[in-house]
Amino acid sequence: MRWDRLGRDGSAGALFGTDAVTTRTFDTPGFRGITFHEIRARSILNKVPGASRMPFEWTVNPYRGCGHACVYCFARKTHSYLDLDTGHDFDTQIVVKVNAPELLRRELASPRWQGEHVAMGTNVDCYQRAEGRYQLMPGILTALRDRANPFSILTKGSLILRDLELIRQAASVTEVSVALSVGFLDSELWRSVEPGTPSPRTRLAVCRALSGNGVPSAVLMAPVLPFLSDSPEQLRATVRAIAAAGARSITPLVLHLRPGAREWYMAWLARHHPHLVRRYEALYAGGSYAPTWYQRRVTRHVHGFAAEFGCGPARHGEARRPAEPRTPQAAAPSPTPPENTQLTLM
Repeated sequence: MRWDRLGRDGSAGALFGTDAVTTRTFDTPGFRGITFHEIRARSILNKVPGASRMPFEWTVNPYRGCGHACVYCFARKTHSYLDLDTGHDFDTQIVVKVNAPELLRRELASPRWQGEHVAMGTNVDCYQRAEGRYQLMPGILTALRDRANPFSILTKGSLILRDLELIRQAASVTEVSVALSVGFLDSELWRSVEPGTPSPRTRLAVCRALSGNGVPSAVLMAPVLPFLSDSPEQLRATVRAIAAAGARSITPLVLHLRPGAREWYMAWLARHHPHLVRRYEALYAGGSYAPTWYQRRVTRHVHGFAAEFGCGPARHGEARRPAEPRTPQAAAPSPTPPENTQLTLM
């Protein structure tokens, strides 16, 4: 495995060396078959490249690789920088930055840090199953809270409820937003395409629990899978369930297929839905993103259903510091893109 030459973007300039790596396996049902590479990172605040389409500039990623094993995950490409494959290895070879909380506390205290917004869960999920063992997020949230540094969390993980009180405390002193990722309701599709995640219904229950405890949450309806979860009937049922869960807003995101994820997803598609392979090849012939007309159609449907059920799209500036500690106001981590723009979060 290539550790020494690993930089933030896979370029030269190591973030850690081979002498800082400890490899572990755990013989428990939840972690069987997964290898954890514990490292002491040299940096934890990551600057998003200027050419990125992300609506934020800084991220914190305590993990690399993800036990959620979502076949479409765009972050799969990052495992190739370690000379690991972007398929099975991404799901089972997890890098854990065990010093993330202490490192973040130090970097936030640096005179060079200007208190910019920090996004979490936009590469791999910070509340994946590994977090239950390593418990890095409480220290990370505490560091952000203590510096009153604004942040957002995007997750599929129900483990976020463990840290509810820390999130509430942070929301009393700075801008905090939380979003759950729920692209569809179909349980059979979920088991096939997102095998390591809590079910969509469980994630909606998390949204309901957060809102009921003073942390209003958004839902990224992501990804909408062409020809699998995109019919008007499916979209309406999903939006209805999201609204019933008390989501503050809904933002639809159509599947995008970057290199690394594209090969893994298309292999899955060929096994499970071979009749759709040619349709996908045609739809994504222009690159990683579905055509503008298709994205607009999905967005139009979702926004229409959201209006029907009283749950609108995310709006710029919704996340804000609450007036009272016990009534924090939070929302989606980013503004709604124009209808012809596809965010690249999931």
